[in-house]
Amino acid sequence: SDSVYHPTRKLSDGMLKGFGVETTYFDPMPEHGIGGAIGELMRPETKVVFVETPGSLSFEVQDIPAIAKAAHAGGATVIMDNTWSAGLYFNAFEHDVDISIQAATKYIVGHADAMLGLVATTGALYEKVKMSAVAMGACAGPDDCYLGLRGLRSLSARLARHQETALKIAHWLEQRPEVDCVLHPALPSCPGHAVWKRDFTGSCGLFSVVLKEGYPKTAVSAMLDGMKLFPMGYSWGGFESLILPVYPAMARTASKWPHSGPCLRIHAGLEDAGDLIGDLEQGLKRLGNG
Repeated sequence: SDSVYHPTRKLSDGMLKGFGVETTYFDPMPEHGIGGAIGELMRPETKVVFVETPGSLSFEVQDIPAIAKAAHAGGATVIMDNTWSAGLYFNAFEHDVDISIQAATKYIVGHADAMLGLVATTGALYEKVKMSAVAMGACAGPDDCYLGLRGLRSLSARLARHQETALKIAHWLEQRPEVDCVLHPALPSCPGHAVWKRDFTGSCGLFSVVLKEGYPKTAVSAMLDGMKLFPMGYSWGGFESLILPVYPAMARTASKWPHSGPCLRIHAGLEDAGDLIGDLEQGLKRLGNG
């Protein structure tokens, strides 16, 4: 997917390319023809179709059942990055995914205090996946596993709170004059909302907001540098809220980023929603004064 997490793109264009593996990127939006049409991009040597829904920065929701059907018809395995739903709000295997992966560092750990990854697969592929992991020397430390198990005990309660708070913030941001659009799959205004509503049972705390054109970097910096409850950071999914300037247009080769204003990625944590909105309101004032 052209909206894939940037380190995944770096892996594909770097290490995998060095092993002779070629990668073709596709436009993630169903209305742009990708779904069953993914078969037109496949070649006889295609082994994997890798999807990530929603996209990490731009939150397009891909038509996974249609992609999986076409991929399987061409003999390819479907691997999905399912981190956004935490495996709770999207059942990958019910939608014909073969291998579901997550950065368990995020919602499963939930407390921003461990590094952990997760691979879940079907019985048919289990031995192959397991032996590949063993051969690569991939293993998690016992403390990290303990912290992941701790997080699983509260995952459903935490994710519901993340979802509730994020939607309150997203609806509030939609009404702000500084905002061009809010990219949250659970909002009817978001591209891919219909597919999200069909396939997902909920949403999480991560989404993006596109500001209107004309705000210089100094204004955006003034907004972000003064935030009290939104520190800047990459690894979302923990209890604390985060905000980050992102640049989706720089990491695309198969589709055009349709927005020209500054883009901010927000993770709504477990703090009070009113406090978080108040912090953002002050930040938008600094933006306007910058």
